[in-house]
Amino acid sequence: MQISQDIVIIGGGVIGSSIAYFLTVSDDFDGTVTVIEKDPSFEFGSTGRSWGGVRQQFSTPENIRMSQYAQEFLGNITRHLSTDGAPVNVAYVERGYLFLAKDWQIPVLYGNHTIQRGEGVEVGLLDADDLARGFPWLNVSDLAGGSFGLKGEGWLDAYSLHQAFRKKAISQGAKYLTAEAAGLTCDKGQVLAITLSDGTEISCGAVVNAAGPAASDVAAWAGIDLAVRSRKRLGFSFSCRESIDHCPLVIDPSGVHFRPEGQQFLVGCSPDPENDPDCTDFEIDYGWFDEHIWPILAHRVPAFEAIKLENAWAGHYAYNLLDQNAVLGPHPDIRNFYFANGFSGHGLQQSPAVGRAIAELILFGGYRSLDLSRFSFSRMVTEKAILEHNVV
Repeated sequence: MQISQDIVIIGGGVIGSSIAYFLTVSDDFDGTVTVIEKDPSFEFGSTGRSWGGVRQQFSTPENIRMSQYAQEFLGNITRHLSTDGAPVNVAYVERGYLFLAKDWQIPVLYGNHTIQRGEGVEVGLLDADDLARGFPWLNVSDLAGGSFGLKGEGWLDAYSLHQAFRKKAISQGAKYLTAEAAGLTCDKGQVLAITLSDGTEISCGAVVNAAGPAASDVAAWAGIDLAVRSRKRLGFSFSCRESIDHCPLVIDPSGVHFRPEGQQFLVGCSPDPENDPDCTDFEIDYGWFDEHIWPILAHRVPAFEAIKLENAWAGHYAYNLLDQNAVLGPHPDIRNFYFANGFSGHGLQQSPAVGRAIAELILFGGYRSLDLSRFSFSRMVTEKAILEHNVV
C-alpha cells in the first residue's frame, strides 16, 4: 500500500510536534503533514523523561537566542497553543539557574557573562560572600563565585508542553500515525518515500528526521553517517527533612545538578566522556548515586547529609558526538531531507525555535526569524565544532 503526503516527520516528540505545529499554523502552507511515532505513550521517549529546564546561560549566541524565543513563546503559550480558548498550563516555574565555580573556572564564568550580557540576558555574577548571603544553605568554602539567572530561566512540565504542541498541530490538520518507520527510498538526490515496518510506503515532498536518540538510524537509511548517538542519563529524586528556601536549579562545579520538584528534589550528573558509551537500556545504577552524587550533594548542601532516595529513572540524550549542539536543516546532497537532531539534552527548551526554524527552511528555503545556519549538517563533515563553554 502507498500513501501520499507532502511533509513527513519521523518522530513525534516535542521537536517533531513543534515542527508540525509551525508548519500547519503558517498561512504559507497548504499541504499535508504526517508525523510518524512508534511510541504513542511517549513513556520511553526523551521528552517524557526530561527535567524541563529552560535557561539562557549559554556561551553561543544562537543558543541564547533560541532560549530567548522559548521565553517569548511560553509567555504567550495560550495564544499559540490553545485549541478551545482554555488556558494552556505547562507548570512553568521561573527560578533561575545557579552555576557555581571554583577559582580555575572563573575565567570561563566571566567570559560567558560578557557574551550573555551582550545578548541581553539578565544574569548576575556573585562572589562567595554573595552566594552565602543569597543561599545560606550552601557550603561556599571552596567556591570562588557563581552566575545566577535573574530572569527568563526555570523549568516546566515537559509532557504538558509536548502534548500542547501535539494537540494544536492535530487541530490544524496534522496527522499522527502510530507506526514504526523502517527505511527511506532515495533517488537522484532526494527522498521519495518512507517505508513503514508493515511494508506501507508513504511518498513525500520532504522528510524531517526528528527521531531523537534514533536519529542516526534514520540518517543511515539514506546512506548518511550522522554522529548522533543515544546516551543514557540517570535521574534521582530525594526528600530532605530540612527546608531549603528559594532553591534554583543549582549546577555544582563537579557537574552534579539539582533542583526542587514539589516537596522533593531532582538530582543528576553526566558521566565522564570515557565512561559514557552508546546505550539504549533503562537500567538504573544506584551505585552512581551512593558513591558519586550523594557525597557531592552532602558537601555542597549540609542539609543533604540526611536525605531519603525516593525514585530513580533513566532517559536518553540524542548526543551529538562532535560538539553536543543541534544539527539543523537539509542535507547538502539530499535537499528534501531535513535534520532536527543532536540536542544533547537541550531539545525541550529549543523546541519552539527549532520548530519555527525548520518550518521556515521547508516553506521558504531559508531562515527568516533567527539565523541558525551555524548548526547546519555541513559542520558534521568539516568537523568545525561549535564549542559551548559551560562552567562544568
